[in-house]
Amino acid sequence: MNIAVTSKRLFYPGLLFLILILLSTLPFYASSYTVVRLSSILMYVVLTVSWAIFSGPTGYISLATASFLGVGVYTSAILGKALPLPIIVGIGGLTSFILALLVGVLALRLRGIYFAIFTFGLLAFIKHLVLRLEAQITGTRGRLVILVDTDTIFYVMLVIFVMTLLTAYFMRRSKLGLALQSIGEYEEAAAHVGINVTLVKIITFAISAIFVGATGAIMATRWTYIDPYIAFDPLYSFMPVLMAIFGGMGQLYGPVIGAAVFAYLEELLLTEFPYYYMLIFGIVLVVVILYLPNGLVGLIQKWWKGGLVRQRANTRR
Repeated sequence: MNIAVTSKRLFYPGLLFLILILLSTLPFYASSYTVVRLSSILMYVVLTVSWAIFSGPTGYISLATASFLGVGVYTSAILGKALPLPIIVGIGGLTSFILALLVGVLALRLRGIYFAIFTFGLLAFIKHLVLRLEAQITGTRGRLVILVDTDTIFYVMLVIFVMTLLTAYFMRRSKLGLALQSIGEYEEAAAHVGINVTLVKIITFAISAIFVGATGAIMATRWTYIDPYIAFDPLYSFMPVLMAIFGGMGQLYGPVIGAAVFAYLEELLLTEFPYYYMLIFGIVLVVVILYLPNGLVGLIQKWWKGGLVRQRANTRR
């Protein structure tokens, strides 16, 4: 029994370590197109896991992801000529962290649909504010961004990906994670037993925004030109929510699997069926919500348990 438990505990870290080795050596044998595609997939994985760090346990649906991503994008566009790339990425994460702190102080006393509406309204406000400031200061609507080679973008995204997973993993197993779980289950009871509910939510919300801002800062270097409509695209607020639901939020690897499969499916459909991919996307989502309420992770667990039951039945025979 102990051997089985130990093997199960070592399986996922070992699998993750193997995947990281394969990813870290990818630019040596893969084409530039493959590296670019995987950079995009890693971007969506980071956005989805970052969203799930806060919204998964608490049940608060945040639509502010595009705001934090856009802040990172503009950090890279403004500071790209003045500072080295690692510092720019760090500043992008820090700027998003500060913005999330301010948003948390203002909005995390709201609940349910009111919080979702506030965070989406924040996105519209920031987008039009930046649009207005650009028109007054630079007289234009966008900026050129310093280009970085695809391998560098990929490796920076890989580092952000690893840091995001480690943060999500250790946060789930910390006192902060337990506090978040209790808030999601019964917020009034959590406050009654002495948890500073508002502070816990603000801190977690701000921490999750760091990785989104850092992702925006590095991915901007691939887009050449950005403007408020590109940087603050509402798609980047809704996609992480859909990807997390698609993968399932019961386990840490759920949002990872959901984002990876969903991002690959999006690019495949966009390439092969450019006029029908949104329709196919919608059908896939409806099917998942109706027949896979626990996402892909729930389906995998169902298959796994079914296999174990069959194996035990065969052993008894």
